Amino acid sequence: MCGTCGCGDENGGSAGTRVTVLDGRAATPHGHDHGHDHDHGHPHEHGRPAPDHETVTLEQRVLAKNERLAERNRRWMAARGIVAVNLMSSPGAGKTTLLERTIGELAGSRPLAVVEGDQETRLDAERIRRAGCPVAQVNTGAGCHLDAEMMREALTSLSPAQDSLLLIENVGNLVCPALFDLGEQSKVVIISVTEGTDKPRKYPYMFEAADLIVVNKTDLLPYVDFDVERCERYAREVNPDVRVLGMSATTGEGLADWYEWLAGQK
Repeated sequence: MCGTCGCGDENGGSAGTRVTVLDGRAATPHGHDHGHDHDHGHPHEHGRPAPDHETVTLEQRVLAKNERLAERNRRWMAARGIVAVNLMSSPGAGKTTLLERTIGELAGSRPLAVVEGDQETRLDAERIRRAGCPVAQVNTGAGCHLDAEMMREALTSLSPAQDSLLLIENVGNLVCPALFDLGEQSKVVIISVTEGTDKPRKYPYMFEAADLIVVNKTDLLPYVDFDVERCERYAREVNPDVRVLGMSATTGEGLADWYEWLAGQK
């Protein structure tokens, strides 16, 4: 299991996970047990005792196996010149809108592909397909994050073109995605101004793992109680050198800096 949320098992992955490429290629079943179905929080928040030695050992085994599989993914992508960027956020922070805008404005500059992670439905993958980009949908069932084995199945099904920029939209969650390496080159955390200034303090591991923090929906700042400078200060308490970009994926404000950062991911 994942020691943070109690999901998964020693064999890795999740039961009920489905990988689907929307151009009609066959879906790939994912046959593991990922037994957790609550809206995610740290188990200690529910009054449970600290994990015992057996639980900690199992967590170490799960993460160690994931690291091995992630390294395999990393080598596979490096051999094909594929650069993968893992986008993580709470639900509703604007990941899919940012992807749609990015696909539309970077079309033709380099090959693009997307892996979409959600518990259920193909709604976001359909949006990406309509934007004109190859996409693989990973449905995790009760699972709260993508892992390296799911990523491998998505890569096999999607088969991104040589030298692609692969954008991964992880399951909406500010806890477990930070723990599970997918083989990506960079991690991006997206926070919207509607979420609250204190998110970096409440979810420090996510912000500590980030290579870039995007503060999205800045067009709403006149209407919400959000302090960008203070949020950035909180983020740097756990990640002193992280870069922070403010933007609105809806209006386009700040997107030039986002595209410049993506261009530097080689």
